[in-house]
Order: sequence, then C-alpha cells, then structure tokens
Amino acid sequence: MDVRVGAYAVIVQDGNLLLTHWNEGGRSGWTLPGGGLEPYETTEQAAVREVREETGYQAELRTLLGVDSLFLDPADRIVPGDGPLHALRVVYLARTVGGSLRHETAGSSDEARWVPLDAVGDLPTLSLVPTAIDMLLRRLSGPDLRP
Repeated sequence: MDVRVGAYAVIVQDGNLLLTHWNEGGRSGWTLPGGGLEPYETTEQAAVREVREETGYQAELRTLLGVDSLFLDPADRIVPGDGPLHALRVVYLARTVGGSLRHETAGSSDEARWVPLDAVGDLPTLSLVPTAIDMLLRRLSGPDLRP
C-alpha cells in the first residue's frame, strides 16, 4: 500500500472559505489549498508552500485542526494499477498575511476562489472539504480554542 502525506489549510475570511479547483487525470472538484509533501519538508512548510503556489497568498498557520486518513482502492486511483493508497491529510487553520488571489499555473489546480461558507455545499467538493469543516466546527466549539 502506498502512503501519501498531504498538508492543507482552512482559511476563512469575511465569511468566505478559500478553495482551489483540483483538475487532474480527468477528475476534478473543489478542495482546500494544499497537497503532498516534498522531500525533507514538514507538514507546516508544505501547507504554507501549497497555499502560495495554488492561491497566491502568503499564509500563517494558526493551529492544527486534525489529521484525516483516506483509503483508496486501486480502482479509485488516477492510475488504477498503482495499488491501494493511504492518504494522510494534515489540516491546519490558517490566515492570509500577504499576497493576492491568483490561479495556479502548471499544477493540479486550475482556479482559486473565495466561496461564501453557505454556498460551499452547492459545489462539487472533494471529501476533504466537509471533513475539514467538521474539524473546524469541533475546534470552535471547544473552550479557548477559537482562532
């Protein structure tokens, strides 16, 4: 079984969630800015780098929201012959501290967009989005853990 570790950022500003549109191998959907770690990169470094690459924003991580495991059967992978995959998705709460919105070029994302929180459910999202929103809501309902 292959294992892939990815780091992602939940960024909410003025009632909007920052999302990117993933488009790879004939599959697509809206997701959080983020992606796989590069060699010798920490999850924190990867999350900040991915936000910059995919959205144009410089991000500051606030806190770890959680780690999610996703298991994919070989038939569900982009290259089905690759075997099963265990994706570990490390999710951070972050905020923008610089930069401006732009779309990624030459990557797996083709658009970045601020989406009103009440409209996120209307989009075709990858499973990470509702998972991360649940993580955020659990964190916000805890004592003294508000961003």
